[in-house]
Amino acid sequence: MAYAHSVATTRDVLTTKPAAGSKAVPRRGLFRRLIAAIQEARMRAAEREIALYLSRSGGRFTDEQEREIERRFLSNSGW
Repeated sequence: MAYAHSVATTRDVLTTKPAAGSKAVPRRGLFRRLIAAIQEARMRAAEREIALYLSRSGGRFTDEQEREIERRFLSNSGW
């Protein structure tokens, strides 16, 4: 069995910077991913509520519905 010794160690491979031409995207940390997931879930819930409201009001998007959506869903009064 042949064995070839490599100059690059595992540590060198993990700590070297990407090549100049590569487009490596840095990975976000756990906390940022958690916050992004929470924000995405809240956005989807708000969109579902708005769709439900519009379907109950006849499916039309009038000025009155727009004002009501802003009052109910987009205001910060619930915080």
